[in-house]
Amino acid sequence: MKLVIVESPTKAKTIQKFLSKGYTVKSSFGHVRDLPQKVLGVDIEKNFQPKYVVPPKAKKVVAQLKKEAEKKEVILATDEDREGEAIAWHLAEALKLDSAKTQRIVFHEITKSAIENALLNPRFIDFNLVDAQQARRVLDRLVGYKLSPLLWKKIKRGLSAGRVQSVALRLIVEREREIEKFKPEEYWTIEAELKKEQAEQTFLAKLVAKNGKKIPKLGLKQEKEAKNILRELKEQQYQVKNIETKKVFSQPPAPLATSSLQQEAARRFGFSAKQTMMLAQQLYEGVEAGRDSSGLITYMRTDSLNLAPQFLDQTQHYLKEKFGPRYSLPKPRFFKTKSKGAQEAHEAIRPTDISRDPESLKSYLDPRQLKLYRLIWQRTLACQMPPAEFESQNIAIEAGPYGFQASGSRLTFDGFLKVYAQKLEDKILPPLTVKEILQLVELLPKQHFTKPPARYSEAMLIKTLEENGIGRPSTYAPTISVIQERDYVVKNEDKRFQPTEIGLLVNDLLVEHFPNIVDIKFTAQMEEKLDEVAEGKKKWAPLIKEFYGPFEINLKLKDKEIKKHQELTGRFCPECGKELVIKFGRFGKFYACSGFPECKYTEQNDAEKKLQQEFSHETCEVCGAPMTVKTSRFGSFLGCSKYPECKNIKKIEKTIGVACPQCDQGQLVQKTTKRRRTFYGCSQYPKCDFALWDKPLNEKCPHCGSLMVEKNGQKICSKSCQ
Repeated sequence: MKLVIVESPTKAKTIQKFLSKGYTVKSSFGHVRDLPQKVLGVDIEKNFQPKYVVPPKAKKVVAQLKKEAEKKEVILATDEDREGEAIAWHLAEALKLDSAKTQRIVFHEITKSAIENALLNPRFIDFNLVDAQQARRVLDRLVGYKLSPLLWKKIKRGLSAGRVQSVALRLIVEREREIEKFKPEEYWTIEAELKKEQAEQTFLAKLVAKNGKKIPKLGLKQEKEAKNILRELKEQQYQVKNIETKKVFSQPPAPLATSSLQQEAARRFGFSAKQTMMLAQQLYEGVEAGRDSSGLITYMRTDSLNLAPQFLDQTQHYLKEKFGPRYSLPKPRFFKTKSKGAQEAHEAIRPTDISRDPESLKSYLDPRQLKLYRLIWQRTLACQMPPAEFESQNIAIEAGPYGFQASGSRLTFDGFLKVYAQKLEDKILPPLTVKEILQLVELLPKQHFTKPPARYSEAMLIKTLEENGIGRPSTYAPTISVIQERDYVVKNEDKRFQPTEIGLLVNDLLVEHFPNIVDIKFTAQMEEKLDEVAEGKKKWAPLIKEFYGPFEINLKLKDKEIKKHQELTGRFCPECGKELVIKFGRFGKFYACSGFPECKYTEQNDAEKKLQQEFSHETCEVCGAPMTVKTSRFGSFLGCSKYPECKNIKKIEKTIGVACPQCDQGQLVQKTTKRRRTFYGCSQYPKCDFALWDKPLNEKCPHCGSLMVEKNGQKICSKSCQ
């Protein structure tokens, strides 16, 4: 008998169906050993040796696996990346297997042929990969366990620092400060609406030159300058100077890797990185599809853009059969991975069977799984299809000393767009000839202001981290989750990251006192060194020592140098007379006496005081006592003043004077999610589940009668009918 061990029970169930009765497949339910939670767990004096323990929740699983492994040949089939390799090694250690002799198999996809092929080609545990993952774990533990307590002492408890998360926070903070410092510049553009003599069709041409010199984007600074040009333009004759027609090709995008999958899923569906990876894991491990259960996609943590030769051949055959020869290629297209340290031996994320189209899986996948699978299927097909072809026209038009340009394009062959559709609109210009005189219909001056750089969305942040070599495919989603969980950043109404006050404080302390920890270049170089450990070019312990020596010296110095953050108020304690300061508690700011711990006087912050006044008339419906404003990590709420005798609580909901359009009984109220993101929902919830992210207005859409909302300072229909 042979025992195959994988991480997940779903994966175990899928693989078991592919194997004969001589195999038993069991799950480790994730990690079976880790560093201890409450102590450092790294012996700094003994070459940074980690002290691994079996967590309480894994002890039962380890005992069961030990029993299963008795008198059986054990095959470790954990994921193919570094973390999977480390889990395989930890399993070998926890089960007392001979790590140097225990068989290890890897596969890109969970299909019968892939598993059978892996079993025919076993290898042993790759200790270079194990060491690289171990080095990362020890490094992150040293930074987290040593630096986080300093943040607790100097700012507030519950904070954390980390190599990748602190760099991500710095990017968001620096972008916010760029926005704050930004000063908009006014500029003007001028377009001419033109038409052929005695024709109805008009087209727009943009002013681009004067006296043969190009007008730069911010060339027209003021309205006065634009008006002077308008006066001159009204007197000019408009004549076609040149016509340039050419064929333009739009190349298909590369297949998906982890970062691009997360970016596209965020852009198209609004999925978070964490949500995308959860859905991708489900598709990878196997979803019931009729009688067969197999993985629908290849491994989803990858930075490679490679596709297997056999799969490429199958794809070209499928394209010919499905769409005809013109939509296939004479030979497969290959893509070069741009990200640093990419594992070229791995594959991009693709369907395990290209002929399994999304429509055939509709009854087996939930809507979100289907969306993600369709994206992967379409993108994979598209990358092996011909480019889209356009006929492009550029028309140069003269108006005295001024030059205008009109552009048009027409799709002549859809190519990859047949499966990977993008929003396109043909812009057809009328048939024109050189030296033809055109009729001016109207001059259209427009005032513009330069815009500040955009705040980071999840997709933008992942792309920036990847481009700078920060983190690896497995780290993007947890990094973004942790900076939100620590309340360092929040997502605004546009799903863009903004730093909180606590995030700004943490970032500024780290930038000033621990510049290496938040330095993009330093962090990227560390990632490259970890890659060298994985390749067997470096030993992991000297790498940690090189980092930790200067870090420890600086940590001791800064512990004495940095003063505890306190914001003076100019107000004084009513009990002892010392000045009140603003402190950060578990759930936000509060006022406290600077004489603490001798004097323990505290009071609510100004926002809570305002709420207390607003709800001062509220009484407890259980015992009749006054209700008081309290704060939790989910925001403010009303609690009975007789707590703990009476534990009645009540939500604080702010009405906005708009009736619920769905049930006509409730009022729309302002609410807050667990992530402190504002939304608007019906007061009759859960009877009525109507909700909106954008602020509702007491107006109806003139086109469809739906509720109007405010978004980015503009009134729009909540159904986006226009």
